[in-house]
Amino acid sequence: MKQISKEGKKVQGFLVPVRTEYGETLPTVDLGPVSIYREMKYATPEERRAYNRLVRDVKITLPYAKMVSETMMETYEYLQTLPNDKAREAHLKRMQKELYEQYKPEMKKLTLRQGKLLLKLITRETNSTSYELIDSFLGGFAAGFWNMFAKFFGASLKADYDPYGRDAMIERVCTEVEYGLV
Repeated sequence: MKQISKEGKKVQGFLVPVRTEYGETLPTVDLGPVSIYREMKYATPEERRAYNRLVRDVKITLPYAKMVSETMMETYEYLQTLPNDKAREAHLKRMQKELYEQYKPEMKKLTLRQGKLLLKLITRETNSTSYELIDSFLGGFAAGFWNMFAKFFGASLKADYDPYGRDAMIERVCTEVEYGLV
C-alpha cells in the first residue's frame, strides 16, 4: 500500500488505472487467470498417497519441462540465424552433447513414473509431443529410435496431453505448484 499525498493530507491507498463508462469513472484492475478447484476428498488412504506422490513428482519434473521448453525456443530462434544446414547440424550436435553431459546424471535419478510424467509435462509446456520435438531437431530416425526405447519402459513419445480428460489431475497439480499452493 502506498502513501498518496492529496492536498497536503496523507491518504493510504493504491494507484490504479481508471476508465470512464456512462459518465462514471471506474477503477480497473487486471487479474491473471483464476483456477477454481474443489477441495480434494480422498476415498481411501491410497488415494491420498497417490496424490501426494503426484505432487512430489510434479515438483521434481516440472522445472525440467519448463527448461526444455525454454531451450527449444532459444535453439529454434538461434537456428534461424545460422547461414546454412551444415552450421545448423553442427550447432545441434554441440547442443545435444552439452545437454547429455549436463542432464544425463540428473535424468538417471528419475523414477520410471517421473520419466513418464516428464514426457507429459514436456508436451504440456511445448504444445508438441516429445516425438515431434526430436523429429524436428534430430530427424525421424532418431525420433523413431527414442520412441522405441521409451516403449520398452511402457512409455510413448507420441502420447499427447489432455488437461481436461485423463491428465486433469496432473494439470491441477501443475497449476497448484506454479501458484505455490502445494
